[in-house]
Amino acid sequence: MTDQTLDKETREQLADQVKRYLEDEHEIQIGNMDATFLIDFLATNLGAKYYNQGVRDAAAVFARRSDDLADDFYSLEKAELDRK
Repeated sequence: MTDQTLDKETREQLADQVKRYLEDEHEIQIGNMDATFLIDFLATNLGAKYYNQGVRDAAAVFARRSDDLADDFYSLEKAELDRK
């Protein structure tokens, strides 16, 4: 798997959101560069955890659906007469 990176536009949008959040909720003002560094830090340190949880959640859904499909196929089988 390759490292996931955010495109420039997404990083800028996230940086703006972080700046607004810090100013509105905590009365902290930071610049664009600091906000971008914070986004990079969070992506590096938290991103893999959220990504892995998403993969586990998707795998669980797939497993449930596979079980349901197997049950559906089983229910389609016809009874066989046991002739001896």
